Amino acid sequence: MTGSLPRVVFVDDDAAIRRLVASVLEDLPIELVCCASVAEARAALRAQAAQLVITDLMLPVETGFDLLESLAADAALRADAHLVVFSAGLHADTRARLTGLGVWRQLSKPVSLQALEDCVSDALSLPPGTGTVAPTVVPTALTAANPAHLRDREQHAIVAQFGGDAALYLAFRSQVQSQLPLDILEGERLLTQADWPALHRLSHSLKGLLSLLGDETGAALARHLEASAAAADGAACHQGWPALVRHLGGSGLA
Repeated sequence: MTGSLPRVVFVDDDAAIRRLVASVLEDLPIELVCCASVAEARAALRAQAAQLVITDLMLPVETGFDLLESLAADAALRADAHLVVFSAGLHADTRARLTGLGVWRQLSKPVSLQALEDCVSDALSLPPGTGTVAPTVVPTALTAANPAHLRDREQHAIVAQFGGDAALYLAFRSQVQSQLPLDILEGERLLTQADWPALHRLSHSLKGLLSLLGDETGAALARHLEASAAAADGAACHQGWPALVRHLGGSGLA
């Protein structure tokens, strides 16, 4: 590896999360490869070994568990990579299973972006402070121009999860907003077709995004819908989905 940057493979099916992580890690001396699926991640690892693999668990077609089991079974594919899980679905039984698969660290969404950067630095033994950007404060002009964007809960999320970087928070929020109309159309389709597994994945994704944005009410509604879809409870899904959509409209996100 002499003369080359350490390679990090990041796996998440949400485009907004991939862009956010790329922005957060862009100042680190690494080669970041973002993948939207387990198949893409395997292809990236076959093409070139990585020193760190970070994966979500709730992924379409194949899950993060499938990827981790592949790496546990194929030493050449894993090479010497540290394995990290970055997920909103970490529970006691899940954590125990991940430990058995050789996962080095487990990050529960929402996690501060500084914690994510620190995790990468620790895994790759980067010098302390590498890539760290001093937190920004919320500018007065920004507050005056965008009062709806900076409610108390959002200011808390900016400080707690975005290291005080209001510009990064607002850029991420804009990305989520641009995708939400498509997510809502997709949710309506899944509800009509009673596709509970796909609705489960969608609500899980929305739960993580809303938590990261500091919208705990929306995250709780998405969490309830996630549980209903996991149980294939059609009646509860038909109540939970409209409630989540109404909240998104009232919050100004959709």
